[in-house]
Amino acid sequence: MTYKYEIIIYWSKEDNAFIAEVPELPGCMAHGDSYEDAIQNIKTAINLWIDTAKEFGDPIPQPKEEKLIYA
Repeated sequence: MTYKYEIIIYWSKEDNAFIAEVPELPGCMAHGDSYEDAIQNIKTAINLWIDTAKEFGDPIPQPKEEKLIYA
């Protein structure tokens, strides 16, 4: 099954890398030296997050398929 979660990517000056986060999957983050690397790494992290949740019988949030609201 393919999940389509929202991914937030930003440059971290502190880490000197692009950081990718999936807000709907707590703790699911990755980084990369380039934007493209961060995208590839977060795709791997999403799959690992879901595999781990399945292994432990934890619920897997369904993608909300809507943009986050920023204040």
